Amino acid sequence: MGDAEVIALEGRLVREEYTLAGWRGLGAERAAPELVERYIDGILEHFPEEVGAGMTVAVDPGSGPAALTTPDLLSRMGCKVHAINAQPDGTFPGRMPEPTVDGLKALAELVLETGAAFGVAHDGDADRAVFVDDRGRFVEENREFALIARHVCGGRQGVIVTPVSTSQLIEDVAAATGCTVRYTRVGSIYVARTMLGLIAAGIPVAFGGEGNGGLIYPDHQFCRDGGMTAAMMIGMLAEAGRPLSALVDELPPYHFISKRIHTQRPDEVIAAVEAAFPDFSADRTDGVRIAKGKTWALVRRSGTEPIVRVMVEAEDRPSAEAMRDAILERVAPLIV
Repeated sequence: MGDAEVIALEGRLVREEYTLAGWRGLGAERAAPELVERYIDGILEHFPEEVGAGMTVAVDPGSGPAALTTPDLLSRMGCKVHAINAQPDGTFPGRMPEPTVDGLKALAELVLETGAAFGVAHDGDADRAVFVDDRGRFVEENREFALIARHVCGGRQGVIVTPVSTSQLIEDVAAATGCTVRYTRVGSIYVARTMLGLIAAGIPVAFGGEGNGGLIYPDHQFCRDGGMTAAMMIGMLAEAGRPLSALVDELPPYHFISKRIHTQRPDEVIAAVEAAFPDFSADRTDGVRIAKGKTWALVRRSGTEPIVRVMVEAEDRPSAEAMRDAILERVAPLIV
C-alpha cells in the first residue's frame, strides 16, 4: 500500500466507517512447504557451491521463521552449523524477538565455545540479521551494513540507497567503491521504492538497506532479507580470508548517540535545530539532517508518539556529545 492508501484506511478506522465480519468467514489457509525450499534455493543461486566449506557458524533464529531456513541454508553452503533457539515457537522461550546485545549473550558464548567464524541472529520475522564476531562481540548494525555494502559494491558502480538515519560509514564505503548515496525517509519501504524508481529511470542501483540489519539486495529481491544477509556474510568472509573481527576493527570509529525528546511542538523543534546551525548543510528528506564534515545530526518527529528523535554521529565521543548538548540547549524552551 502506498502512503495515500494507508492514510485513507486510517481515516476510515478513526471515523469508524466500516462493518465487522466474523473471522470464520474470512480468508483461506493453504499449506505450501515447498516455498521454504524455493526461498533457500533462491539465495543459494547467488553464491558458488560450497563457498562456506570449512567454516563454522553459530545461528540463533530466535524461535522465529528463520529456524526453518537459516541453519539449513548455511549448511548447504558448506558450513558446520551450531544452532540455538532453532525451533519455531511464537512464545519466544529463548529470548525476545528483537536481537539485542543482552539477548544475544548465549549466541556470543556459543561462538566462543565452538570457535565459530561468527554468530548470526534474526528478528521475529527474519527480514533482518545481526552478527556477533569471532571474538564474541556484537557487531553494531551500521558497521555490518558498511562491511556488506563494501563487499557487494566492490567492482560495481551505482547508488546505495539508505535512510537519512544511517551512519556516515556508508558515505565512506560509497567513496571507496565508486558508488554514490541516495537518502530516503526512515523506513525500508521508502528504500525499496526509491531503488525501484531509480532502476526504472535507468540509474544503476548497487545496494540498499537500513542501519538496523535490514539489507536489500537488488539482484535478489526488493525486501529486507535476513537469510540473504547471513549468506552474504559467508561469501564476504570467504573472499576476504580474514576474521570478521579484523574487518570490523578497521572501519572508522564513529560514535553514535540517540535521544528522545518529549514535546508537543515537534515542528518548532525541528525548525529551531536547523536555524541554530546555519553553517551546516540541511537535508529535509525526513525532519532535518544537518551535516558538516564528519559530524551530522538527524532530528525527526515520531509518527506515533509526541516525541522528536535526535540522532547524532561524529568521529569521536566528545564531538558527538558536544553536538547533542548544543541541540538540547537550543530546543530546551520547546520541550514539555
